Amino acid sequence: MFDFLKKSLPQRADKSPAAATGLTQQLQQTRILLVNNNRPQSLRIRTLLNSLGCHNIGACNTDEVWPRLQQSVLNGVCSIDLLLLDMQQSIEDNHALCRKLGNHALYDSIPVIMICGEPDWKNQIMRVTRETNATHVLCMPIRGVELASHLVSAMFLKREREQHKWRALELQNAAAESRVHEARLHYLAAHDDLTGLYNRRRLEQMLEVAALRVRVKTRPGALLYIDLDQFRLINDMQSHQMGDRLLAAIADLLRRQCAYDHTLARISSDEFVLLMENTTQEQALAGAEALRRSLDKFHFETRERSYRVSASIGVAMLQPDEYIDAHTLLARADQACYAAKTHGRNQVHLYTLEDRSVHLLKNDAHWAPLIQDALANGKLHLQFQPIMEVNGGRMTHYEALVRMQGHSNQLLPPAEFIPVAERMGLVHEIDLWVVTQVLDLLQQLQHSSPELALNINLSTKVLQNHRLLPLVRDKLQQSGVNPRNVVFEITETAAIANLPLMRDMVQQLRDLGCRFALDDFGAGFNSFNYLKHFPVDYLKIDGSFIVNLAGDPADQALVKSMIEIARQLGKRTVAEFVENAETLELLKEYGVDYVQGYHIGRPQALLYPA
Repeated sequence: MFDFLKKSLPQRADKSPAAATGLTQQLQQTRILLVNNNRPQSLRIRTLLNSLGCHNIGACNTDEVWPRLQQSVLNGVCSIDLLLLDMQQSIEDNHALCRKLGNHALYDSIPVIMICGEPDWKNQIMRVTRETNATHVLCMPIRGVELASHLVSAMFLKREREQHKWRALELQNAAAESRVHEARLHYLAAHDDLTGLYNRRRLEQMLEVAALRVRVKTRPGALLYIDLDQFRLINDMQSHQMGDRLLAAIADLLRRQCAYDHTLARISSDEFVLLMENTTQEQALAGAEALRRSLDKFHFETRERSYRVSASIGVAMLQPDEYIDAHTLLARADQACYAAKTHGRNQVHLYTLEDRSVHLLKNDAHWAPLIQDALANGKLHLQFQPIMEVNGGRMTHYEALVRMQGHSNQLLPPAEFIPVAERMGLVHEIDLWVVTQVLDLLQQLQHSSPELALNINLSTKVLQNHRLLPLVRDKLQQSGVNPRNVVFEITETAAIANLPLMRDMVQQLRDLGCRFALDDFGAGFNSFNYLKHFPVDYLKIDGSFIVNLAGDPADQALVKSMIEIARQLGKRTVAEFVENAETLELLKEYGVDYVQGYHIGRPQALLYPA
């Protein structure tokens, strides 16, 4: 058998003993269906096949072929490897059978070896093989060598057909996956993956088209900018997955509120935009208010608790007589939304060209990068204004005043940039910078001027700066500066706004040894009752009472009262805005402890300690 198989191998096949052994095993495993209506002849062919090592042989007549093939299918695969088809009966029936096999995806890989009775039939049979799925033709009587060669060739052919089919299937799957991937990319190019809404890119395209339609149809439109007020709280306290759930729920709520011709998009984490065409200003504001109320009533449920979610909504109109691009319209709606937030959140705000809050926002947008640049590139500077002790005339204190270097290298006063820094969240960095500079300067002066005190103005947002106390504590420990030489100033308005918390913060800094001054004292016309329990060392009388002191009896009476109250409470007084000698003499007469103003000394870049 071994030599017999070596001779039967195709010309290009491996003829090694191992290859022949492999073929023997394949022949043993090959499942052959013998189709022959002549039983004796069928038995002779089966015997020949057995002699070649083929034992998985089934037999049937022509009418039973198709059911036998169907029964051999398991999990979409036909277990029949080869058909031996007797062509001595009905050529046309077998022709039809072969054609049917070739057109069926389950069976088109199965090789068919046709057996003809006479060599004269071979031409007719060859025509059939060309038109059908048949692969080989054998003439009776069948010789073992010839049959073996055809069997081996058929096995190789079946393998090639199956490999070709699998490659074709892989290519089809790859092409299908490529089409799906391409469709997915096309979808994601215009949609938000989380909510299924349009994304910012697609929205801007639609805004450009909407602006053109508004001008053509001369019908106004509106853009609503919706910013969730409490999203960050839920996202941080629960989880990002919970935050995603909330965003998807909000998107569904907004979808239900929108008309069929509205365009809804999610353009950032918790910001949505609604484009309303053919909409008047009244309709847009009414629609925005309806959305606000719906969101205000919405409660997001988690396992632990229920969250209420509100939204601030900015409205910008798209008018037929105004040429405006998508970016400008979106910026206007965003500015209106920001104004709604600054006015208290959970409300609707309409953009107008005359809107003061919008102008303020534009001003902030101008100043914010300049302040950031100043912090990053050493463009903040300190100037020092002397504070004179009335008894003795010594300059025992200086107030450190921050300045910012402008485009033309001019020094800008704090009124120009500190309010913007407070609104934009940059004032904490300025506070920390000033404290660091002042403590470093005191460290340099502690030997030459050990009694010199420097006053540091703290911003109105100081309660939110949790880095201030650790910074002061560490700098005092590292530098060895006497903490009594550090005097922090806070305005009376800021102190009264949140008295308990401000009192605690002041006490913590005083526990380190620092002193405190209450700036602009008297400007707010507040009750002085809080002073009994507010731990400050100095009261700086507001300059509005000092400027016209010499000619205003009312100011004189008020200043006398303030000085007397401070004395009774054990606090020292400082008079600001002392501009002339006459005012200075009156203050001395009233018993003020310290004076400050242009008559005493202007702010200067260098210190001249007494």
